[in-house]
This record gives sequence, structure tokens and C-alpha cells, in this order.
Amino acid sequence: MQINNLLSYRLLYLILAWLCVALAIIGALLPLMPTTVFLLIAAWAFSKSSKRWHQWLRNHSTFGEIITSWEKHHAMTKRVKYIVFISLLFSYIFTAYLFGPFSLTAIISAICISGVAIYIAHIPVLTSEQLQSSN
Repeated sequence: MQINNLLSYRLLYLILAWLCVALAIIGALLPLMPTTVFLLIAAWAFSKSSKRWHQWLRNHSTFGEIITSWEKHHAMTKRVKYIVFISLLFSYIFTAYLFGPFSLTAIISAICISGVAIYIAHIPVLTSEQLQSSN
């Protein structure tokens, strides 16, 4: 019974991880849909379910640095922060263009984007020593 429970949890974590990877891919293509958050959740779920897939995500050429930096230091590089802020800005511009800058949708998205921006601004920036230790 205990082994079945462990396998069930591992399978649930694996499903969650792949769902988050899919959502991250969609988020990379759609404005207002986050990418990094889903990748971090996927990395966490892979760490609970599959060392192989967790390593694959950590070693990914595009997203590996973000995930490794977060797991080791709970920090982001300046470059990643810059990309996030630019993405948030373009997400709002796109939404305001589609729905009008004073539409309810644009106002709600501006509030959400502002909250995300404030959170990202409070995340520490990696120091050069931390970057060296991440590699």
C-alpha cells in the first residue's frame, strides 16, 4: 500500500510538472501568461517525481540558468529581470491596444502586472560570486 501511494504521488507531481511546462510554453507565446512561474513550479514538481526530467530542465539552454539561480539563491540575474519587465510592459501595451486603455480588462491586467512587477523588483539580483557558484 505504501509503495502505491508513493507511485501515485510521483505520478501526480510528474503530471503537474508537464502541465506547467506546457503552460510555460504557451506563456512564452501569449501576453499576460507567465512563463518563469510555471517553469519554477515544473522544476519543483520534477524534483519530487523525476531526477532525469529535473536535470533536463535545469540544463535547458534557455531556461536552465533561471531555474538553477532560483533553486540555489532565490535570486535572478539582471538580464532576466530586464526581460521580465519588458515582457510585462509589452503585455500591458498589447492588452490596452486590444481592449482599450481604460477598459475593465486593461485596468485589471494593469493591477495584476503591477503586482508582478513589484514582486519581481523585490527579488534579489545575483551577485557575480553567486553566478560563478551556479555554473
